[in-house]
Amino acid sequence: MKDRLDIYCVTDKDLNFLKELDYNLAAVGKNKFSERYIKCDKEDNIFYKEEYYSELTFHYWFWKNQLKKYIDKEMWIGVCQKRRFWIQKKDNHNNFSNFSKEGLLRYIPKEWSGYNSIICEPINLQVTKYSKLIKKGWRNIINEPSILFNKNKHSIKLHFDMFHGYGIIEKAIDVMDNKDKNEFKNFIYNSNKFNPHIMFVAKPKIIELWFRDLFKWLDDCEKVFGFEKLKGYETKRLYAYLAERYLSYWFKKYSNCLEWPYVFIDTEKNI
Repeated sequence: MKDRLDIYCVTDKDLNFLKELDYNLAAVGKNKFSERYIKCDKEDNIFYKEEYYSELTFHYWFWKNQLKKYIDKEMWIGVCQKRRFWIQKKDNHNNFSNFSKEGLLRYIPKEWSGYNSIICEPINLQVTKYSKLIKKGWRNIINEPSILFNKNKHSIKLHFDMFHGYGIIEKAIDVMDNKDKNEFKNFIYNSNKFNPHIMFVAKPKIIELWFRDLFKWLDDCEKVFGFEKLKGYETKRLYAYLAERYLSYWFKKYSNCLEWPYVFIDTEKNI
């Protein structure tokens, strides 16, 4: 008997492409949606934080209101986004320009045997343009000039400092639970890649543990950063950006995870 797979696709727009998929569709944001979509503005929710939490708005709602229905079942639960989808075969490549819906994940691949979680294949953070490195990372360079010449120094911390606010991720780690604080700080200082997009497929009990640790940390981070000063593309979605980096560390520490490819599809075009 094959393990059951339920995939939830989170979107801030009601799109025809998504309705053609055999996925559970989850709505976030202020746009209007048809009855086909799961709304996360009822029951126990953080809908009012959506502009800062993005798809985590649905993740929180699912954790509090739906996950308990799955918790003792032998199955997999996955989340993806309106433009980024899991693919069925590992030998396919990311960002196909002509990728068909038939290639998207529909059942558990045999390669997943022995694992209990799946995360996105990593992206490399090495900065190729020195002008951008100097413009956005000058404070890091002052503290460590070797960043200019050694791309192995292009860490998660450098990348976060450059694009989401200097020193912010360290302040966030300062309020993290002691069981992860030192290891996660070491991770962001020494890793030059991470697993993006807050996407995962995992067994229910792993997801329960992930959400418990994640939202406890983000709640503590709110006491430091709040919401009023979070503006613009680089900082407004701060809590989603923090979660994205934490996911890369957490799943590798607390689960037996496998990195798996995904595909980018422009779902707002007629495909």
